[in-house]
Formats: sequence, structure tokens, C-alpha cells
Amino acid sequence: MQMNASNALLFLVDTLFTLYIVAVLLRVLLQMSYTDYQNPISQFVWQVTQLPVALLARIIPRWRYVDIPAIVFALLLCFLNIQIDLALYALDITAPIGLVLLWTVLKLLVVLCNLYIFTILIQVVFSWISPGTHTPATAVLWSINEPLLRPVRGVIPAISGLDISPVIIIIVLQVLSRLLPLPGLFR
Repeated sequence: MQMNASNALLFLVDTLFTLYIVAVLLRVLLQMSYTDYQNPISQFVWQVTQLPVALLARIIPRWRYVDIPAIVFALLLCFLNIQIDLALYALDITAPIGLVLLWTVLKLLVVLCNLYIFTILIQVVFSWISPGTHTPATAVLWSINEPLLRPVRGVIPAISGLDISPVIIIIVLQVLSRLLPLPGLFR
């Protein structure tokens, strides 16, 4: 019974951390893709992440169009999530700091891959349900995913009007995510 409670707590902690890490990564991606700041989704992401990122921005500067404070904050969240996971599983908390830092970067990359997979799937579903419809969500999805999809579309054109670039990108992201040597506990 205690193992089930521990697993439930671990799931809850990981889910909450991952959702907030996704919001921080969305902030970075929205800024890098020049998404309309007035978009309601952009506004939500900005407001949810503004306070901690603004505090870090006092110490860490931005670099061109990359929100370095937000990336550092996402890494800090991943690090904290891994430390909590280790504590909940009563594993060796004294893991070498180098290994924990590696797991932190790998976790952030896995979350980024999963974020792209999810947004591409949602964009594909939107294109099937209501093709050609412009909504705040479709605008955000297009601006985030287009930098990944455009190069594949340039190499592999649509086949009988069917764009297969999302399938190719999702497969590549899945393979990349599985190749990252992150222990299953932290995925």
C-alpha cells in the first residue's frame, strides 16, 4: 500500500514539475519564433512564468533572441524535480553532482522533445478537424512547429496533398528521446 502512495506522489510531483517546465519552455519557444505577444496563449505563458524568470533576469542577461534566464530556470526546475524524485524513492541522495547535472540537461531535452511531439500532434488534429481556421491556438502551434516542419517539407513534398512532415518529425523526436541516456525514473 505504501508503494502505491509513493508512486502516486511521485506521479503528482513529476506531473506538476513537467507542466511548469513546459510553460517555461513555451516561453522560450514563443520568443524565439516571434509569436504575437497579444495572443491569449502567449499572454498566459508570459504571466505564469514572468515572476521567477524576471528575478533571474536581474542576474542573467538575455542573449539576442534567446531567453537565457528562462532556460536556466527550466534547468533549475529539472534539477529540483530530480532531487525530489531521488528523495521520494529513498535513493542515494549523494549521487555525484556531475551525474545529477547530466540528468538535469537530459530531462530538459526529453521534456522539449515531448513538448514538440505533443504540439505537432495537436496541430495535425486541428488541421483535420477545422482546416484553414485561424485561432489563437493554431497561430501559436504554427509558429512553434513551423521551424521544425519547414526543412522536412523542403526535402519531402506533400504526397497526393498529404503532408507527411509531421510524421517524420515525430519519429525523429521519438528516436532522439529514446536515445538520451536518462534513467526511467526521471522521464
